[in-house]
Amino acid sequence: MMTTSKPLWGMFVAAVLFVGYGPRNAPAQREAHQNKVATTSTVGVIKSFDGVEIRYESSGQGEPALVFVHGWSCDRSYWRAQMDHFSASHRVVSIDLAGHGESGLGRKDWTLAAFGHDVRAVIEALDLLQVVLVGHSMGGPVIVEAAQLMPDRVVGLIPVDTFQDVDRRMSVEEREGFLVPMRADFRKATEAAVKQFMFTARPDSGLIGRVARDMAASPPAVGISAMEHLFNYDEAGALAAVKAPMHLINADLWPTNLEAARRRKPEVALTVMPGVGHFLMMEEPEEFNRLLARAVRLLTSE
Repeated sequence: MMTTSKPLWGMFVAAVLFVGYGPRNAPAQREAHQNKVATTSTVGVIKSFDGVEIRYESSGQGEPALVFVHGWSCDRSYWRAQMDHFSASHRVVSIDLAGHGESGLGRKDWTLAAFGHDVRAVIEALDLLQVVLVGHSMGGPVIVEAAQLMPDRVVGLIPVDTFQDVDRRMSVEEREGFLVPMRADFRKATEAAVKQFMFTARPDSGLIGRVARDMAASPPAVGISAMEHLFNYDEAGALAAVKAPMHLINADLWPTNLEAARRRKPEVALTVMPGVGHFLMMEEPEEFNRLLARAVRLLTSE
């Protein structure tokens, strides 16, 4: 059995996990919502730098375009509440990174740099010229990697519940404490981690169960490889290197060391969303969307 403390899991989650989740609807509302999505959005496929097919969804008009990147062992559907809300005023795009969702599996090494190339491939294929990248948890480092590949297109970065403490590096023993159970039984270890550490007491059990099932069903080879690269990722160096302005939106489940981030990127801003867990855009989508809209305005105002 995997044993660790909640603070350590907090650091782990900040580096690794998850994206948001759309709001729950009554059956009639859900049917109308699905019909609306079907008539207003476009789903496409492009090839990444290594030939792996990347699936994406696009809708709406208006600059800057908002490009949403999911986290570890998730997919683009987890951004549904944001895609629907912001498509009224922006071009919005959500992406399945390679090895996730409906994208291809033809890659052997699941690095953050490769995921960054997936994001770039979609943005260049759609010819988006002014982009704000929004990335949740693992998606935070991924959008930083993508921004460094196309600095002329990216006008802002909004990492979501990630980069809580860029000074914190895991020891080899700590890393193996997470990886050994995952290698032994990926599904069991992932489900246990989600249910035990990722939520406050507020969300309903159905929501927790859905996220746990989704993540545990992801390909173990992809999840373990991506996690290994996350544990070795230089967050501090990445923040220092990226040029685009950045606004963090983090939950208060774990504290954010803003001073550490500002030592590498002095202008980085932080908004804390209180009373929610790691899946903040899922637990309170309306409030999260309000905070996200504000962050976009602050990043792109003259």
